[in-house]
Amino acid sequence: MDPKYEPPQTLTRSKCSACYKQYKKKDHLIKHMIISYHSVHDPACTVCKKHCKTLESVREHLSGPLAKADCVKVFVERGCILCLCIFDSLDVLKVHEQNCRLSPVSPVGFGGMTLLEKSTRSEMEIRSLSGESCCNQGLQVVAMDCEMVGVGSVGSSDACARVCLIDEDENVLFHSYVKPELPVKDYRYEITGITEDHFQDALSLKKVRVKIKEILYNAESCKARILVGHSLDHDLYCLRMTHPEHLKRDTAIYPPLMKTNLVSHSLKDLTRTYLGYEIQTGTHDPFEDCVAVMRLYKRMRGQVHRNEAFSPSSGIPHSINSFDAYDPNDLMKMSPDALLQISRPKYMCWCLDLRRASDTDLDSSSSVVSLDKILDGFSLSGE
Repeated sequence: MDPKYEPPQTLTRSKCSACYKQYKKKDHLIKHMIISYHSVHDPACTVCKKHCKTLESVREHLSGPLAKADCVKVFVERGCILCLCIFDSLDVLKVHEQNCRLSPVSPVGFGGMTLLEKSTRSEMEIRSLSGESCCNQGLQVVAMDCEMVGVGSVGSSDACARVCLIDEDENVLFHSYVKPELPVKDYRYEITGITEDHFQDALSLKKVRVKIKEILYNAESCKARILVGHSLDHDLYCLRMTHPEHLKRDTAIYPPLMKTNLVSHSLKDLTRTYLGYEIQTGTHDPFEDCVAVMRLYKRMRGQVHRNEAFSPSSGIPHSINSFDAYDPNDLMKMSPDALLQISRPKYMCWCLDLRRASDTDLDSSSSVVSLDKILDGFSLSGE
């Protein structure tokens, strides 16, 4: 070998600690981190730790046509097909699956009348949510679902005809038929099971709103409840109600529960995929749907994630990345792992509901500096 020969230097590339993409320059990696919103809250493969945008992407990574062979082998042997977690042994997995796969609930029926009219117990449940007693019970989360009938000239517009609310323990707080304000053109009986007779003793929409507000907004000393649902904005619109954005938990638009192209899954698909049982096999029952969304919410809320370098009480909303608070020169000195640690998702992870200390943790109105000053500090050339 020629003594003057010098082997070419190996090109050092910067690798993203989340998605494992590699970049020629450190500033390209930093730009990627700023616009990708990777964080410790991302769904991730429990074998290789690669981050994905959705749980469906993780599932494809573990069992799809282009799955990584090493991850597939481990997942097939010791992985739960519902929560996608990996366990130390097959015995531990079997015990886990007994708890992870939930059982369906029996639909609640009440003979065409509201629970409030037929059961004094329901009246007690409504009353227990007002005043100081609600704070002592700790009922912080309520799930709601509505069934719609068709109104308008051809019955294409939705009107709420039945509504149900439950607490975290799947107890019914309120369940009632709702008398539409416009003539019903299509009862959608095959889906709703509702006929004209169900509206004879139904509550008016105005009275239903009052009852729901008694549940969601208690005495002044108590906080408003977190409201869980599927396509929640549509249900609230049909009830002609609003709820604070930072207190809404919608399984239809929660990023980890969406498809890989960020389109919503149906509640039926989500329940089958993540809870392990079927719903809506016949007519839709709002109690059954309420239980499904509450279980999905609690499963997502119960995920264990590392703490962020930025705490939830830092005042920075989750729609804005935390890189704004750093000087570009300081970011250049950080390792890929450190960059991931300070990065935050575009959405608020539901796991934070368990550990937030005050209402300010969910305040989405705080003002922050624009990302432009950070992006301007880095090259915009190709990777």
